[in-house]
Amino acid sequence: MSSTPALEIKGLEAWYGESHVLHGVDMVVQPGEVVTLLGRNGAGRTSTMRAIMGLTGARKGSVKINGIETIGMPTYRIAHLGIGYCPEERGIFSSLSTEENLMLPPALKTGTKGMSVDEIYAMFPNLAERRNSQGTRLSGGEQQMLAVARILRTGANLLLLDEISEGLAPVIVQALARMIIMLRQKGYTIVMVEQNFRFAAPLADRFYVMEHGQIVERFGASELEAKMPVLNELLGV
Repeated sequence: MSSTPALEIKGLEAWYGESHVLHGVDMVVQPGEVVTLLGRNGAGRTSTMRAIMGLTGARKGSVKINGIETIGMPTYRIAHLGIGYCPEERGIFSSLSTEENLMLPPALKTGTKGMSVDEIYAMFPNLAERRNSQGTRLSGGEQQMLAVARILRTGANLLLLDEISEGLAPVIVQALARMIIMLRQKGYTIVMVEQNFRFAAPLADRFYVMEHGQIVERFGASELEAKMPVLNELLGV
């Protein structure tokens, strides 16, 4: 296993215009780990995801992807390091069919191959059934699966998933949980922002808790039970 972290963040600060949203975030994610970023709304979790991708305003500090410093890079170059971001708003092309959406993404890194459309369909049987359906005709859960599947087509191996279970039926949430487990088995590295604690808790290797643009707690899955009183206080779970 590589000793270089898949993602290493040190002293990350970020702004939207005048608004200072991140105040020195430190975080390390090892290759193949599933890490969940917990916190109340407005704690800075989505801003952290966006800052990793270079989608905030000014950024200071250090964000290394597989050992490469990205703080001065434009977003497209950051993506080319093999990182895929699935934002809360999903961003699929509603006028295109499921399969057309899957055919669009270019490969990110030379020499890396994303999942084939057949592999995607094996992983997401729902999408195979809806391959000719227009984006607008897909349920929320199917749209969410398509948004993640599209990233997998690019060959990205570090996935940033923002609130993928939000507002979805329990049966779809279970399907997304199975997807995370399969991706972990295939060696993907995943950072999730999740409000749905029940969904995130059994999937993650480690947890970071954010408050006011900073990391206030960090612990492994084995410590989860002992940390529940603290989490109740911080998150109201």
